[in-house]
Amino acid sequence: MRPRLFIMSCFVAFVVLTSHNPAWAGENPFFEDEWKTPFGVPPFDQIKVEHYLPAFKEAFARQKKEIDAIAASSEPPTFANTVEALEQGGRMLDRVQQAFDVLNESMTSKEMQRVADEAAPLRTRHADDIVMNETLFARIRTLWDQRANLGLSAEKSRLLERIHKDFVRGGAALDPAKKERLRKINEELSVLTLRFGNNILAETNEFVMVLDKQDDLAGLPRTVVDAAAEAAKKRGFPGKWAFTVDQPSRLPFLQNSSRRDLRERLFKAYVERGNHDDEYDNKALASRIVALRCERSKLLGFPTYAAFNLDDMMAKAPEKVLEFLNRLWPAALKVARNEADEYRALMRKDGLNGPLEPWDWFYYATKVQKERYALDDELLRPYFKLENVIEGAFGVATKLYGIQFMEKKDLPKYHPDARVFEVTEKNGVHIGILYVDYFPRESKRGGAWMNTFRSHWVVDGKEIFPVVTNNGNFTKPTEGSPSLLTLDETTTLFHEFGHCLHFILSKVNYRRLGSVVTDFVELPSQIMENWAVHPDVLPTYAKHYRTGEPIPKDLIARIKKAELFNQGFATVEYLAASFLDLDYHLLKDPRGPSIPSFEKRSMEALQLIREIVPRYRTTYFNHILGSAGYAAGYYSYVWAEVLDADAFEAFKEKGIFDQKTAESFRRNLLEKGSIEEPMDLYKKFRGAEPKVEPLLRRRGLM
Repeated sequence: MRPRLFIMSCFVAFVVLTSHNPAWAGENPFFEDEWKTPFGVPPFDQIKVEHYLPAFKEAFARQKKEIDAIAASSEPPTFANTVEALEQGGRMLDRVQQAFDVLNESMTSKEMQRVADEAAPLRTRHADDIVMNETLFARIRTLWDQRANLGLSAEKSRLLERIHKDFVRGGAALDPAKKERLRKINEELSVLTLRFGNNILAETNEFVMVLDKQDDLAGLPRTVVDAAAEAAKKRGFPGKWAFTVDQPSRLPFLQNSSRRDLRERLFKAYVERGNHDDEYDNKALASRIVALRCERSKLLGFPTYAAFNLDDMMAKAPEKVLEFLNRLWPAALKVARNEADEYRALMRKDGLNGPLEPWDWFYYATKVQKERYALDDELLRPYFKLENVIEGAFGVATKLYGIQFMEKKDLPKYHPDARVFEVTEKNGVHIGILYVDYFPRESKRGGAWMNTFRSHWVVDGKEIFPVVTNNGNFTKPTEGSPSLLTLDETTTLFHEFGHCLHFILSKVNYRRLGSVVTDFVELPSQIMENWAVHPDVLPTYAKHYRTGEPIPKDLIARIKKAELFNQGFATVEYLAASFLDLDYHLLKDPRGPSIPSFEKRSMEALQLIREIVPRYRTTYFNHILGSAGYAAGYYSYVWAEVLDADAFEAFKEKGIFDQKTAESFRRNLLEKGSIEEPMDLYKKFRGAEPKVEPLLRRRGLM
């Protein structure tokens, strides 16, 4: 279960391609009809922050002219002059907003954030102008009403369906008064969600725990100490050690430090982000966001935001999601309680008689892992050199789908840490460009994610190939060591790479059909994790960074044996966040809740044990409050894990690199986007709906 994928709604990005160019357009690379770079990648060396706002505004103007022309056409509406006209436009705004959105996540600055603040309401207003254009919607509705007689192909019928639904869900059918209120809600939400995410980044960057005594380092492995020394040096504290709340710094400290007081300090700094009643406090923002979403959903005819959002997902209804989560929760909580009892007993052996605290969990879990399985992150790190892990992920994709990856060192890059690869079919035919960017920095949000600079589609008969980016915040190299990943970071890399494969291998003709629903989009990513840790795959890439020796068989066996270790904790902390997400978005009262008391009641209703906090607490739950991407949809990771566990059974039955199975997975799932309903696509691959038992076995819950 990994954070990271922002799904873009293509219908808001339809832009006119006219020759209207201001005098200064030649200085702005976004005004070029096509970038002259190799493969049409963004010319990062030419793009400046001051280019974005003029480019946004020009793109809006072009689109307005185009929309007006479509709406005012004297010709009767046809698929070509209405639906396809919308879909086939959009190239300028597509370039501007995708480049801006990607770089604002990975290369932000005060200047970028100011642009985002100014652009957000403009973008929302512009999108609303499209979807609430009555004349335009009348043409779309006419086609929708006549759809049975239009003789459209399956893909064109699906595009008409999706665009009609996008407009209805965007408020096109509301009366004027409700439309005006919806506009105001949308505009306010665009600003609030942006501010929410910026506050998290600011708080994350602001905290640093600087240590200056050797005793403060008790229990820490040498690699962790060296990384902290280098971090301190870069921050202006030579001779000391710096720890932050970024995972590559925080987690090894919590796992290994015998200084309980310092573990508590670091843990609380992480879980209290956005909750300090200061300029970065997110409580009021969260309350207002939830209230506005509730009101917005009621305007559109739904009792709650969860009902609104899930209506367009695989699950379809909140009741089905709750039934699914409640099937997992009791078994997971029972396992977590047993784990807590075991760790509490170890505390007693250490002479500690108080309660087991959340900042103790990682420390004692690591102790048990070492004792029971002779396994820990520091033992495994030497075998997971970043460059080798990347090659391992590429190698799996090559064996499955025949595709090839070639590094291109002459292509423009937005940061020196980024690397660029051309992706081709086995016969050398180009199919996409992949950027990878794996190290943390202050200008980059936390977590791991995939995003696109350009999606796959076909325009005027010409195939447009995707340019995608894979992002992480993994352990950085030090002066004495390359970047050595933990096993969790390794599976995260494979996970995000799976998202990239999904978009690179897409074969849809229309951009709108390249986006898939949130509770399906995690299938291509999560299934890749199976290959990351498979005994037949590990030796091909997990090689000691000094000797080059493959990871020993007995170490692989220990990894396999430890698969169920700490699964109670992992499942409970994730499910708790999923329930919290749904609880907020099942509210029927549009007045915003008091965040601390609401979260407390939500977790008490679950009987969540005090030793575990939700994976994301409200004030830094960026998945659901920093955007709408996973709002009422955070359950999607475990929902998709049912699909992935069942789908990987097909590979295990035939062989994990069986070419017929891989071809079926590619043709029926990876290439199809949302051309059909996700469950229909899945059944074409598997022959039946997925069974939940493989997931329950994987997590040790049955």
